[in-house]
Amino acid sequence: MRPKHKILVIDDEEVVLDSCTQVLSAEDCHVATAPNGTDGLKLVESFEPELVFIDLKMPGLSGFEVLERLRTNHPEIEAIVITGYATVSSAIEAMKKGAFDFLPKPFTPEELRLITRRALEHRELVRQAAALRREKEMLRENFAAIVSHELKSPLGAIQQNLYALIDELDDKLSEEQKDRLLRLKKRVDDLLNLIHSWLRVFSVDLSKLKENFRPLELAMVVAKAVDIVHQHAIRKSVELEVAVPASLPMVSGDEGSLTEVVVNLLNNAVKYSFPNSKVTVRAGTRDGEVFVSVIDTGVGIAREDLPHLFQDFGRGHKQPEGAEGCGLGLAISKRIVEVHGGSIEVQSEPGKGSTFTVRLPVARANIDVVTNPSKGSLT
Repeated sequence: MRPKHKILVIDDEEVVLDSCTQVLSAEDCHVATAPNGTDGLKLVESFEPELVFIDLKMPGLSGFEVLERLRTNHPEIEAIVITGYATVSSAIEAMKKGAFDFLPKPFTPEELRLITRRALEHRELVRQAAALRREKEMLRENFAAIVSHELKSPLGAIQQNLYALIDELDDKLSEEQKDRLLRLKKRVDDLLNLIHSWLRVFSVDLSKLKENFRPLELAMVVAKAVDIVHQHAIRKSVELEVAVPASLPMVSGDEGSLTEVVVNLLNNAVKYSFPNSKVTVRAGTRDGEVFVSVIDTGVGIAREDLPHLFQDFGRGHKQPEGAEGCGLGLAISKRIVEVHGGSIEVQSEPGKGSTFTVRLPVARANIDVVTNPSKGSLT
């Protein structure tokens, strides 16, 4: 048998308490009432309601005070404020402070039933979402442990033995046998790289990157990323064009991780570009932020794939021939950019290419110079 929903009504009008009790009890709810805010808060501790109706205008402890204490100590409880028509603006203010909704006086039984159902359904959805988040975190932790201990360790041992075999048998193997061993070594290396990517997504606390933040020139970050991707572009017959002004304001961040973001975007742009095409990197400032855009004219991304692109293992359905990847690069990049206080977005059209743009806040020192030119100057 489904347990009854527990609802608390706090109001100084006896007629409101009686009518709410009568209507909600008929809806198979367990109803408790309190004539003032002080008694109501005591009942919250002992009764443990799922939903609380709070009258905003009460003698003694006001409805706003009750609401604030409820939000602070019991954020899982849904709150609905009861108000007269003359104080609708106060009710809206209460919603800004965390109330789910408001119920104006006088209200009909059906209005009371409807708003109660909506609040309880909302609470259940919030609880389910929280449970899913907890389950996801447990899966992350378990997955990281399994990958690390059950896959990474034995593959590492295989890799080490392959290194030794290739060195020991160098003068005893035919070229064909050497080629087989090297292909085997490459596949093991690829598997270990994939495992490292998984572990980075599932177990690394990217927020620790903040410990290494320092003022950075994005032009240098882009230059390093272009140098890393250069050979990949040559093999694909893709030209890399860089349009990054040297006078960009500095950003605050971790150089290695930001370079990884640009490398991920460039590698993807080259991977999904057609031979003999061009990938362009542009940078500049806009609305107090520094942006870096990676632009290609490749296969593009279908509209239905765009919402899932930055999720773990998210990949577009349309893949060029020979394209490899596990769909983690963009998920990692998004996390890195968000840790830096920035954002990443994409614009794309199938058959015409994609533009990925990273936006980062200007470093504090740059803002101070712009808003107060005399600050920090030498005289």
